[in-house]
Amino acid sequence: MQLERIFVSARTATLLIGDGGLYHTLKPYRLLLNGQPFGTAEKTVVSLFGLWPDTDYTLEVLDGDAPVAAAAFRTEKESCTLNVRRFGAVGDGAHDDTAAIQAAILCCPEGGRVLIPAGSYRVTPLFLKSHTTVELQKGAVLQLETDRSRFPILPGMVQSTDESDDYNYGSWEGNPLDTFAAAITGVNVEDVLLCGEGLIDGQAQQSDWWQNHRTRRGAWRGRLLFLNHCKNITVQGLSFANSPSWNLHPYFSDDLRFLDISVTAPADSPNTDGFDPESCQNVLLLGAHFSLGDDCIALKAGKIYMGRRYKRPCKHIRISHCLMENGHGGMTAGSEMAGGVCDVKVSDCLMRNTDRGLRIKTRRGRGKDGVIDDIVFENVRMEKVGAPFTVNCLYFCDPDGHSQWVQSRQPAPVDDSTPYVGSITFRNVTVEGCGACAGYLLGLPEQPVERLTLENVFFTFDPNGKPMAPVMAEGIEPCLNKGLVACFVKELRLKNVTMQGQQGEELVLEQVERILRA
Repeated sequence: MQLERIFVSARTATLLIGDGGLYHTLKPYRLLLNGQPFGTAEKTVVSLFGLWPDTDYTLEVLDGDAPVAAAAFRTEKESCTLNVRRFGAVGDGAHDDTAAIQAAILCCPEGGRVLIPAGSYRVTPLFLKSHTTVELQKGAVLQLETDRSRFPILPGMVQSTDESDDYNYGSWEGNPLDTFAAAITGVNVEDVLLCGEGLIDGQAQQSDWWQNHRTRRGAWRGRLLFLNHCKNITVQGLSFANSPSWNLHPYFSDDLRFLDISVTAPADSPNTDGFDPESCQNVLLLGAHFSLGDDCIALKAGKIYMGRRYKRPCKHIRISHCLMENGHGGMTAGSEMAGGVCDVKVSDCLMRNTDRGLRIKTRRGRGKDGVIDDIVFENVRMEKVGAPFTVNCLYFCDPDGHSQWVQSRQPAPVDDSTPYVGSITFRNVTVEGCGACAGYLLGLPEQPVERLTLENVFFTFDPNGKPMAPVMAEGIEPCLNKGLVACFVKELRLKNVTMQGQQGEELVLEQVERILRA
């Protein structure tokens, strides 16, 4: 067994226990830190807090009394710690602690830490500063103010003085629109660590954020974390709950790490996506737990204006050892992806009770730069998932989504408005108790899905499942325990694919050009 060091800061560390487990380890382990008991590990991703800067540590993993793995590391140096209580924060859940915490962040020198100790801190949006750490200790809760009139607004677009350029601050569903600031907002910041065992609570259920959620009131709904044009950001250990809309929204940002986090919201909360990197590159999501009201993970790259203007795909994304529960999709690409989504690998993950596993959403009008390609699911387990994988190129989003142009099954001209879906691979995937169908692929008649590969994939079906429409397009009837349905696909590659308990044929194919069986 290996113990891999993933990330080390001045006072924290995250390591990966490689015992073959997905989100959970195969068995509980005891931990020793520098020879002293340090609790137990039941998850593959372990984070350590309360360390001392510039100090050597050795973490040992014990199976009973037997050492099975160890890793040594040295923490980084730290310039100072600023406790928000010394800046006037009260932490009683009633006093407005925004100014005190923001003052501590602004005063923090390079390489310093802003410490938020245990307590309940009522705040309006806070803004990050480069080269600093913000730590919420165990028992610390940031409670987001429920009165939206007290929130700053991020303008969607501001024109430069010489009218030659513009600045984009707010974003809403792929367009540059005025948006309320997030609970934690970063704009053009770098080298930031946001960490701890605390909670950031959006308290949306205590406000009106989830009421008439499609109506703009002052500005569009904000997030719990919004990173706009940031780089080298690490989010470690924290819990996020009850966001006004999307939970974590990195935007045009690079070199990001999200480690050992938890994101939760009620199953009926609207648009509470867990993790939505948009036009971001070099992103690692490791050891996360999602249970919420929409897609657990949704990779995006803007609607047509942002995609065509900046042509910045969401790419080089690595997602592993995560648990996705109770959302619409385990991992989604789209539908706002006019800049493209590519080079995505999801590995060693568990998806449970989600409507879909992999969910790809696009439509005519997303544009020629809206390329979805090189998506790989490997060593993934799904339990009680309605449709393990879906590709929908006729997604009926946006005001014209139900129009004849978007929904027609007749070939349209291939032009600048036509998106493309390339290679999608499922390798070493086990699905137990899928409900609607093994998979549903609906390409464009003029631009079929290029290639779907299934290798070492095993399906069983839930005899007590409920019918579900696997994709959101016109004319799609609910189905139950169907096999693999594919329409408008160039190449389907199958190797060691097994289904048990489906109703009817394993393959239901229409307009599939090539089928390759190994």
